[in-house]
Amino acid sequence: MLTEEVASATYNGFAKAGAAIGAGLVIMGGGKGIGNIGGNAVQAIARQPEAGGSIFQNMIIAAALIEGATLFAVVVCLLVALG
Repeated sequence: MLTEEVASATYNGFAKAGAAIGAGLVIMGGGKGIGNIGGNAVQAIARQPEAGGSIFQNMIIAAALIEGATLFAVVVCLLVALG
């Protein structure tokens, strides 16, 4: 009986730690992705200023998709941590 409670508490601790590490990695990956998009868009606009509007629109769409995927992954990690 006692060993089952200890095993359950250990499993809960590992699940919460894993969820916290996962959420941190997701945030770092999303930040790196959006940073790469922004940096490359600035370089592209500097090389071809007349295409700036189109590049900016594509950059915003790509950043929004990365942000959405990041938010979804963080919510999953929080559900694991709280569940």
